Amino acid sequence: ILHFFLDVCFLLEALAVTCNLSPYYDMLDLVVRSVVGCGWLVSLRASFISLVLFLANLGGMLGGVVFVYSVSLAAD
Repeated sequence: ILHFFLDVCFLLEALAVTCNLSPYYDMLDLVVRSVVGCGWLVSLRASFISLVLFLANLGGMLGGVVFVYSVSLAAD
């Protein structure tokens, strides 16, 4: 049941990322999708790989945070 729930959450987050037009919410959706994807890997008993991918995703999203910060400064 947990595996099915995480699959549904992962697909809904993918839909939210593709349908959302605001970069602010896109970053939040990507963080949530990263957490759900890593939870899905933990449910498959791949906890180390999940931790490595989660840290790599958060490091990669740091560029997105800088982008959102630049967009918010440009909007002011």
